[in-house]
Amino acid sequence: MEQILLFLLVCICEQGLSASAPVEVHGILPKSKTKGVDFCGVDKYYYIVRSDLGCYLRSTNFNAGEDLEIFGLHNAVRGGDHYLAHSDDLFYVIKGDSYRRVTNLNADSDSVVYTLHPNCQNGDHYFSHDKYFYIIFKKKGVYRRVTNMHEDLDVVQKPLHPKAKDGLYYWGIKDHIYLVKPNSKWGVEYHRMDDFSNANPSTFSFHASVLNFLPGGVSINHGKAFGVWQPVKTVSNNAKISVAWEQQIVRKVGYEKKEMHSMEHNWKVSSSVTVGAEGLTKLLLTAQISLTAEYGGTKIDSKDEAWSDATEVSEKVSFTLPPNSNIYFWQYKLGLGKVDVLYCRDLAFTDDSKPPTFVPLPSAAD
Repeated sequence: MEQILLFLLVCICEQGLSASAPVEVHGILPKSKTKGVDFCGVDKYYYIVRSDLGCYLRSTNFNAGEDLEIFGLHNAVRGGDHYLAHSDDLFYVIKGDSYRRVTNLNADSDSVVYTLHPNCQNGDHYFSHDKYFYIIFKKKGVYRRVTNMHEDLDVVQKPLHPKAKDGLYYWGIKDHIYLVKPNSKWGVEYHRMDDFSNANPSTFSFHASVLNFLPGGVSINHGKAFGVWQPVKTVSNNAKISVAWEQQIVRKVGYEKKEMHSMEHNWKVSSSVTVGAEGLTKLLLTAQISLTAEYGGTKIDSKDEAWSDATEVSEKVSFTLPPNSNIYFWQYKLGLGKVDVLYCRDLAFTDDSKPPTFVPLPSAAD
């Protein structure tokens, strides 16, 4: 860093915007605010698709966290508007007015593309239960049930039961329909119904290892994300003349792996997930940090920061300090709850003990 005068440093560090005050976490991100994220189920398996992470989770029991395995998502089926699985052991990926039918989300096996019948388009949620496809139109407060989404066959359309109207996500298997409920004082839960006429659904909570895989779930388990400046070093000049200084600033930079390693303990990560278990944890953390404060994030894009293992680095800094003045060096860090997760690379400086007011990282995209 080149030699610079203190008044110039102060001018630079005073630039920027103050971060807005955080709000309470409301729960996981609903499907209406995501792209390529969905639930589906077939036979004994339940699935959570995270197209944004390039993978999906499979389990036999979301409540107990049983048989948790994560697979890579084939590029051809990423970015879907909706994902559902059917009793024919096939997966359906809906994009716009068409759908892609495959036997395997990991390999795009035996893929066939069909158009959706106009009456089956523009649904808010799609899932399969028994031998039927269900399409939920939330504004109308109805669901449409068909045996074929291409031809709109065997149509039944009925009002949604009041207890089925507020689902954040829906999925089904042969015997049951499931829906994820908005966050409550009991946390994030899901309901199980025999059909949409069932007025007394069973209620279950998500296992922590499943919750970590949901958008917004990491903050529910580990606390809201934060971004703050921490002091690194203070240099004082008590003389009556300006003094040229050259200092070594030592600080930690990178990812504090040991603090978040527990997220991976209950997962079996397939070799088809090219980033591996540790890489997947980092993707989940960057995704959580990028969310708005409403869902436990900071709206900060941290993916281009140094996510390698945290290590101490030293940087030589030269500056001229005016008489009877101080300079304070700061480093930005990101974390969850009370745990530091990522120490960012750049230094900032002020002429008093108040931290900088700007955020050194870009805002996450909407």
